[in-house]
Amino acid sequence: MRSEMRAGKLTFFFTVVILFWLKTYAVYLAEFNLGIQNAMQQFLLFFNPLSSALFFFGIALFWKGRGRYIAFIVINLLMSFILYANVVYYRFFNDFITVPVLLQAKTNNGLGGSALELINPLDILYFLDLFIIIGLVIAKKVKPQEKLRFRAVFAVMTSAVLVFLLNLGLANIDRPELLTRSFDRNYLVKYLGTTNFTIYDVVQNSKTHAKRAMADSNEVSEVENFVKANKVAPNPEAFGKAEGKNVIYISMESLQSFMIGRELNGEEVTPFLNSLVEDQNAMYFDNFFHQTGQGKTSDAEFILENSLYPLPQGAVFMTHANNTYQSAPALLKDKGYTSATFHGNYKTFWNRSEMYRSMGYDKFFDATYYDMNNPEEQLPYGLKDGPFFKESMPMLESLKQPFYAKFISLSNHFPFDRHEEDANFDTADTHDGVVNRYFQTAHYMDKQLENFVNDLKEKGLYDNTMIVLYGDHYGISDNHNKAMSEILGKEVGPYESAQLQRVPLFILNSGAKGGVNHTYGGQIDIRPTVMHLLGVDTKDYLSFGQDLLSKERKQIVPFRNGDVISDKYSNIKGVCYDNETGKPVEEGNEEAKKACEAMSKDAQKRLELSDKVIYEDLLRFYEPEGYTPIDRKDYQYVNPNPKSSENPEAQQHEENHE
Repeated sequence: MRSEMRAGKLTFFFTVVILFWLKTYAVYLAEFNLGIQNAMQQFLLFFNPLSSALFFFGIALFWKGRGRYIAFIVINLLMSFILYANVVYYRFFNDFITVPVLLQAKTNNGLGGSALELINPLDILYFLDLFIIIGLVIAKKVKPQEKLRFRAVFAVMTSAVLVFLLNLGLANIDRPELLTRSFDRNYLVKYLGTTNFTIYDVVQNSKTHAKRAMADSNEVSEVENFVKANKVAPNPEAFGKAEGKNVIYISMESLQSFMIGRELNGEEVTPFLNSLVEDQNAMYFDNFFHQTGQGKTSDAEFILENSLYPLPQGAVFMTHANNTYQSAPALLKDKGYTSATFHGNYKTFWNRSEMYRSMGYDKFFDATYYDMNNPEEQLPYGLKDGPFFKESMPMLESLKQPFYAKFISLSNHFPFDRHEEDANFDTADTHDGVVNRYFQTAHYMDKQLENFVNDLKEKGLYDNTMIVLYGDHYGISDNHNKAMSEILGKEVGPYESAQLQRVPLFILNSGAKGGVNHTYGGQIDIRPTVMHLLGVDTKDYLSFGQDLLSKERKQIVPFRNGDVISDKYSNIKGVCYDNETGKPVEEGNEEAKKACEAMSKDAQKRLELSDKVIYEDLLRFYEPEGYTPIDRKDYQYVNPNPKSSENPEAQQHEENHE
């Protein structure tokens, strides 16, 4: 009789659990591309929401009466919000939210408009179970109940833990060492669910704070031994060819390599960049990949300045800005270079002002140096490329030469809008507005790049300047693969999607032999390549890139999600593909299997050691001979005569989107 009464008291509890469980599974199927490959994975995808639903809704059982139902509603609201936040985030980033991403959100003013683009009115259905619960309580279809005995609540919580352990055990059968060797959040969500992943991420994030405190100089040895064993000699035919020249980096926002050479309605999308492919004074790398993580543009900056990989969670700019770094501006400071960054947003955006202090940038020209008062020239995340480059020229001319300068463009930014009149170019004709507009903003950016290079020539700066143009990260995520299949004329599956992570890299006016270079490389390789062209040897620095021009380099490109691409094979989501055919290697091909396993092992080691350098702040214990360390206290970025206010209230037009 007592068990029947107890079961009756838990009827509403099980109703809440089952509704949330089924809703979560429906969201998985509708929103996330998790790469289900077998029946076990499909079962775990269905099963994994149960343990967290039992546990968190079980907390409500500690209350009695209407307090219990209020607790059910509050807990459901919080868990539904976490689930839906991941849905919106995934729609663009094809990734899941982590604790560092949540902590850095307050500094990313102006991206709210992009988020609105990702919200669908039908998303209200993802809160349907919450509305049902509220309706049942308001309609008094459930009666207030007495407080349950502790033994009953304890039994529910214990069952939640047992369900999770069963879930984890089955997951480890299909994916051994899931929690210790996985770089891919897709795996964690596929096997454990969004809520359990969030708990895992909180635990992992708390551990990283302890790593730095416990590290000492002995930890450097493993990294140093690996890095020096894998260094490659620079190409003697290119080394020092740009010695003494100015350096200009230009970040080409969201530009992917499939746009190079592409036409729309008979017109070239990027005519200026296309011309550089044929320019014998320019190098173009057509098998070059972005390697960014959740920090996107800031990750790209971090990689090319330090030749270290981004972190698996969050952005280094946000979580480890106070670390010791031996960045490119610092290396060149001893060579007499003045360093500066130009960006049409405020210095707090992505915590740049703090990170640039650690990297030793002499000057930071942020939005306060630009005219931010014309709404027609504004985007929710900064200044359009045309006025940005035009207004930057006098500031660039003011720098003492030789200079090392970086420009961060913004116009070709998701959701790729507000350029209809500026671009004077068609949109594509697919069912997907984001992909359609991407052609227009890419064309606009290409034109502004051409104008800027022409201005450099007019001002007499071009001849003595090496220019590096690089795509910072993808613009079109996997969520737009259907439209991309229309654009490319073939189905975009996992292999094709990975290959689409190519971004353009051009090096102009280096003095070395130009032309198209087919070597496989990534953003991690930019710094040693540029430093060697400038005649700066990097053999004594702890970095993981290899000179793109070296005849000894390994053609292996690791990605933050655990994928690896080489010149022959691509290991994508655990499947080994032959690059020549674009298809999985045939059963029995032991040579290919061993090659994929070897390059994945090599890539994982590099990522682990790079993470170790960042998490434990190991560069504070390592000082190469002849290097002068950076003191953050020496660098402050205050504009004495601002054209626009640094006060956050001045950004109200941006924050209203959030």
